Amino acid sequence: MRVVRVIDGELADCSGAPPAPQWALWQSEGMARLLTSAPYAGGIPTDRLVSFSSLQVPVTPTKIVCVGRNYAAHAKELGNDVPTEPLLFLKPPSALLDPGAAIVLPAASQRVEHEGELGIVIGARLKDASEAECRAGIFGITAGNDVTARDLQKKDVQFTRGKGFDTFCPVGPWIETECADLSSIIVETRVDGVVRQHGSTSNMIFAVPYLLSYISRIMTLEPGDLILTGTPEGVGPIVSGNVVEVSISGVGTLSNTVR
Repeated sequence: MRVVRVIDGELADCSGAPPAPQWALWQSEGMARLLTSAPYAGGIPTDRLVSFSSLQVPVTPTKIVCVGRNYAAHAKELGNDVPTEPLLFLKPPSALLDPGAAIVLPAASQRVEHEGELGIVIGARLKDASEAECRAGIFGITAGNDVTARDLQKKDVQFTRGKGFDTFCPVGPWIETECADLSSIIVETRVDGVVRQHGSTSNMIFAVPYLLSYISRIMTLEPGDLILTGTPEGVGPIVSGNVVEVSISGVGTLSNTVR
């Protein structure tokens, strides 16, 4: 099942304030069936089919929890040691970006890089949860791009500024709820059609259920929260005019321009 957020094409054509995105189920290109509310909050399909011209970011998290250096080869390419326990940081929800929208390069940075990642969308409240409880508490998966101002990250040591700019967290194009095997998902990033990253979640240092359980012992995970699980090796710079694509097997491709 593909869960999306869309703007009703009929409402978008009306004058006045822009309409709010609505939760829906993908039906076909440009068509979706509206849900009564967020699906992880009990939303159910309605009889209303709507047209849309573009997809909105398919998550509304209270927090975005990211995992650093979760692939050994990526840690090595940046000259870092492999962590002995998960390295966590947060991205602000204000960094979220719709599929197809533009990543904006900030004037403060001279080197912004892509980091394609598997995103996990939480479907149940998780606190001090076991790995089994966490696996059962996953609502679905999506593609994410942990865009990073690498020069600022290195300068600041901590990650907040380098990863927190507006537009630095593209997510989408939808949430796929059928994700039986999380241990062999392919993560691939392309820039202008050229493959930059290609990895498998089988190479993660810390597997998804372990990560979620670990995080839940630090902070309560709420339905709708987003976990970015780390990036494979091959990160590199993006510049104005690029098209960045992050593909997740079993999900699809998230595409964003750069300006």
